[in-house]
Amino acid sequence: MQVFGVTGASGSGKTTLIVALLPRLRALGITVATIKHAHHGFDMDRPGKDSHRHREAGASEVLVASPGRWALLHENGGAEPTLADLLARLAPVDLVLVEGFRRDGLEKLEVHRPGLGEPPRWPGDPSIVVVASDVPLPTCDRPVLALGDPDRIVAWLLARVRSGGGPG
Repeated sequence: MQVFGVTGASGSGKTTLIVALLPRLRALGITVATIKHAHHGFDMDRPGKDSHRHREAGASEVLVASPGRWALLHENGGAEPTLADLLARLAPVDLVLVEGFRRDGLEKLEVHRPGLGEPPRWPGDPSIVVVASDVPLPTCDRPVLALGDPDRIVAWLLARVRSGGGPG
């Protein structure tokens, strides 16, 4: 299993890029899982639903299953799991795209839009090995790919992970 990260400022288009990459990767026969870090609490359950009631009543895990999917909700008790902990829980796939976990040492693509006014992360982060931007970045010392060309980003990503450049 290869693991590759996507990082960038809030609102830069990380999720939009991942959503554009997924069908292209699937069309090439590549199985992909995603992990997204949330900096705040989140709830996939809706109040009033049975699974929510189970969790609220004290279940440490609630597994919800239907013919189309299943989901496991696990209460951490305040301890945030590491990326390695989460990767160990995934079913085998060819590639895991990780959004967030920017302090983990995995290789990453930075989505950078200078128009947002946020400084780039790549100058101080050696784990960023490529940048996707909506404008040219002449001072960037890493490959710069056009954010609007997801086919080219997929080609670059696959060449990188297949060559062993990315962690696995």
